[in-house]
Amino acid sequence: MQLIARRVLSAGAVAGLLATAAVVAASPATAFPRPPAPACPIETLPQPPDMYRTQAYAIDSTGRYIVGGALRVADEQPTKAFLLIWDRGHLTTVPSPFGEGGVGVNARGVVIGTGHGEGGTQPWSYRDGVFTLLPARSDETYVSAINAAGDVVGYDYDDATGRFVALRWPASRPGTFEVLDVPAGGMALGITRDGTIVGTVSGPEHATGWARRPDGRYAELTVPGARSTQVLAAEGKWALARVDLSNGDQFGVRWNLRTGAYTVLDPRSYVATDVNSRGAVVAGDWVVRPGASRQ
Repeated sequence: MQLIARRVLSAGAVAGLLATAAVVAASPATAFPRPPAPACPIETLPQPPDMYRTQAYAIDSTGRYIVGGALRVADEQPTKAFLLIWDRGHLTTVPSPFGEGGVGVNARGVVIGTGHGEGGTQPWSYRDGVFTLLPARSDETYVSAINAAGDVVGYDYDDATGRFVALRWPASRPGTFEVLDVPAGGMALGITRDGTIVGTVSGPEHATGWARRPDGRYAELTVPGARSTQVLAAEGKWALARVDLSNGDQFGVRWNLRTGAYTVLDPRSYVATDVNSRGAVVAGDWVVRPGASRQ
């Protein structure tokens, strides 16, 4: 089984990135010119001094909140996992019973993630010091993103069919989830303020990106020359993707869902995991903003 996960560098993250994929454009007929090489400076987020493997995984739509994770090792004590929350650059560390880090955060500071235990996975949310468990379809259910309204999307691996199932946890019906009407094998990986959902459909050799509008309209996303593209997140008019070209080039892209145009990101941001409504991208412990970046 192969999984796509936005947390590609964290312990307990979903293992095994898709080896290949094809991507998406808001209008598939549009031809995209190759953009110039990126010129994005990078700045550093405050780091917890007594922890290691610090990572930033997600940013909210306004840029106020960034979430990540880290580990702490003490002599003769078990390794402890922490959720990291940067609020306007101020860092708060939260002991986490679900492993380090979260995969999404919204403008209200609600964080989501997927824990791992003996019985399988456990989706959760966190707000104001309280962790809340989300209902799971099976023992292989993962959350991916949350929008400003609090709607959560993710996916489940169905053992009976051997395929992924795209899911949504609607904020209007707490404690419930629903299966999304997308092609079989779809994973929901991002959701915007207006409810547009993006994701990837996995196949035996390739995967395709997709977008689902609030009215249910579905469209594939594609980039010319791409051998593999993973659509990982979306907010506002922006989508974030990881692209492998047929010639072997690899890069992250920030994609305009309205126009189909995309921008190649700094090569160091190939491991990018999230984007906000202003186009700021999180990649490891880097933040890449339009015209200016930071590590």
